[in-house]
Amino acid sequence: MSTLEIADTTIAGPEDALALAVAQALRGVRGANPLVGAIITAPDGRVLASGYHRGRGTAHAEVEALAGFNGFNESSSTSGFDPADSTLWITLEPCDHTGTTGPCTEAILASGIRTVRYAVADPTGPDGGGAARLRSAGLDVGQVDAEQARRAGAADLNPRWMLARDSGRPFVTAHLAQSLDGRVAAVDGTSQWITGPESRRHAQSVRSRVDAIIVGTGTVLTDDPRLTARDAAGRDLPRQPVPVVQGRRAVPAGAALRGGDSWLHVEDHDPQVVLDRLTAGDNAAGTTVSSAWPHGGTRPGHVLIEGGPTVLSAWMGAGLVDELFLYQAPLILGSGLAGLDLPQHTTLSHALHLTLDAAENGAISRLGDDVLLHYAAP
Repeated sequence: MSTLEIADTTIAGPEDALALAVAQALRGVRGANPLVGAIITAPDGRVLASGYHRGRGTAHAEVEALAGFNGFNESSSTSGFDPADSTLWITLEPCDHTGTTGPCTEAILASGIRTVRYAVADPTGPDGGGAARLRSAGLDVGQVDAEQARRAGAADLNPRWMLARDSGRPFVTAHLAQSLDGRVAAVDGTSQWITGPESRRHAQSVRSRVDAIIVGTGTVLTDDPRLTARDAAGRDLPRQPVPVVQGRRAVPAGAALRGGDSWLHVEDHDPQVVLDRLTAGDNAAGTTVSSAWPHGGTRPGHVLIEGGPTVLSAWMGAGLVDELFLYQAPLILGSGLAGLDLPQHTTLSHALHLTLDAAENGAISRLGDDVLLHYAAP
């Protein structure tokens, strides 16, 4: 919902404001940064502007909303609205640090808005402290009642992102492309292509926003992938994820993924060991990794699991997958290689429970003849 689309909306109270901000937040993509939405209201409750965070490196929700507010005032046939009389509503406490963008607190202070309400506190890590900074500058800043925030959906926006951040690890996305009967390859091993071109383009769009793509040595030896992010025409994008191989078998000297600027081989099958190596920035087993990951920083903030069933099952079984894109093709193979194998799950009570995720394209969307199911871990 754009600023133009919400121009005639009026809120009745904090819960309405947050629900609208949550709807904005869900337009964003998950990854290294949380989903955040913001709206600005007039004293009579009229919504004047909105914004959401579109992904790392882009304007934060507050900054986008403030830009919309300024644009609304400039184009208004009346005298516009005094920022000091307006209220900024945010799903997450504004940041007070400089990363790939500047502190949201500085943008809020410069805007002239004097009243800020947020739903979820962010008290830990480098992103916290924004509310205290604004209060110290004399603004009226408050956290909305927890029950109102819960009913509006704000409390459910980023639990896995917060878990990843507080655990000191990157956010983990996984891909799984399969037939209707859950197969990723036929009996003879053929698998290209189970899904159609639209699904593959979406998969490339996800590749374009991650810092690393993780596969197993089996995938390297069988498919010899480059693991690059490409545009719709098949051209490599300027920013590329770091290929990461997990497993004890050697990576061939002529492997395609060696052709990039950097790559990493972690000679272990344990996903936690892989994460520990990535967050430590360690150079393992004589391989190389760039000193600075894409998007800046010295460690990845977002990784993608693209390995085969063994690798994906290990990450799913370890509870380390935060987000799953399941590309469901209209094919029935009858037999072949299953997409997941979790032998330790021997009864229904052992099942992994995922939840449909409304972020980005929505929980269920059509990609050509395929269906994309977007899941979040609980």
